Amino acid sequence: MTDKLYAFEVKRATEEDIPAIAKITKDAFLKYCEQAGLDYNIEALNETYEDIKHDIETKEVFVTFIDDTPVGSVRIEIFDDGTAYLSRFGVCAEQRNNGIGKILMNVVDNVMKQNNIKVLRLHTGSHVTSLIRFYYGRGFYIASVENSRGYPRAELVKYYR
Repeated sequence: MTDKLYAFEVKRATEEDIPAIAKITKDAFLKYCEQAGLDYNIEALNETYEDIKHDIETKEVFVTFIDDTPVGSVRIEIFDDGTAYLSRFGVCAEQRNNGIGKILMNVVDNVMKQNNIKVLRLHTGSHVTSLIRFYYGRGFYIASVENSRGYPRAELVKYYR
């Protein structure tokens, strides 16, 4: 019996990563829609190559690889006021619950500290228990809940010192 070893790598996204980011995002947000009981007409499922390219050019976008295969991605918009917004966080189905999300969030935490960010915000379905639990475990808490998109979305925040 041989032990299978994996090589993890997280890197800043480049244009060549766009097809992988699109696939990871679609996979993750199809699951999100299923868990949140949504129809499948949400922004994350309708973004184009150009949308992702724009995010790579204007935000901090990271991709996680296992043995050179892209398995997770996240985007962070950093604002001049010392705050940031996390979006399009996703891990492909085959790698969920394997620590990829925690690895990505550790990178996010490091980027926040390097940029002297005081508050990181995100939104997620307030009744998707697995996501709320994940974010709580990473130091976020619910600041508010709103229904502007037709379902209860929690705004989660994390403070950095």
